[in-house]
Amino acid sequence: MTFPNYPDKYSSSPIINPEDSEKYRKSTGHSASRLIPRSVIIYYSRHLKNFIENTHSVQRQKGFYGAEMVLLDDYRQTIGCIGNFGFGAPVTIAVCEELIALGIRNIVSVGLAGTLQKSLKPGDIVVCNKAIRDEGTSHHYLPPSKYAYAASNLTERLTGVLTEKSIPYTAGTGWTVDAPYRETVDEVRQYQEEGVCTVDMEASAIFSVAEFRKVNAGAIFVVSDSLATLSWEPAFHTAETNAGLETALNVSIEALASR
Repeated sequence: MTFPNYPDKYSSSPIINPEDSEKYRKSTGHSASRLIPRSVIIYYSRHLKNFIENTHSVQRQKGFYGAEMVLLDDYRQTIGCIGNFGFGAPVTIAVCEELIALGIRNIVSVGLAGTLQKSLKPGDIVVCNKAIRDEGTSHHYLPPSKYAYAASNLTERLTGVLTEKSIPYTAGTGWTVDAPYRETVDEVRQYQEEGVCTVDMEASAIFSVAEFRKVNAGAIFVVSDSLATLSWEPAFHTAETNAGLETALNVSIEALASR
């Protein structure tokens, strides 16, 4: 059996495009007037929502499909931050699709990730330059392949800011999977041997939709838990993890501001 099940999917046209959703909202009076930045940071953490609002002057934007978007006044509203829509590849890609249709051209995902390597500790920063496609969403955009790739120019800007500020980081491969309770011992062992750094739920899908839509996407993770000993060692909501998220957000803003 192939996946997707219909093998010639990639040569067929979709019935619904993201632009159609916006047209429908406008026709029913549910599309709010808003400014659209060129670049956006996607976040998933309530801590980051509070951090953004406490450290930046922002303009709130309505009409983003249940998500919360703010524009950063310090950057002439060319950078937005959007979150509070949940997590995982399907919902994240639905948000990305409609943002891209409105004019977004650069996307950085700032999120938490588990580590597969004993050398990585809670709060450590990892720039993901490619991700194993072990979720379903990306396969509806690109033909089968093991990896999806971040935009090299955006990855270079992220690592450049980290290097310039002497912030320790690791750059490497992630494993994106949409079944967090099915990350198995044998899989972790295999990916440890391959040198895979992290496991997350969105990166490979974000990279894939960005490639498909011809925009730039990158991802920066903060280690929040570990599978490296083949047991789960969580460290969510710790001071180290929250500090890492704040650093990752600030780095992402600077990287996008230089575009």
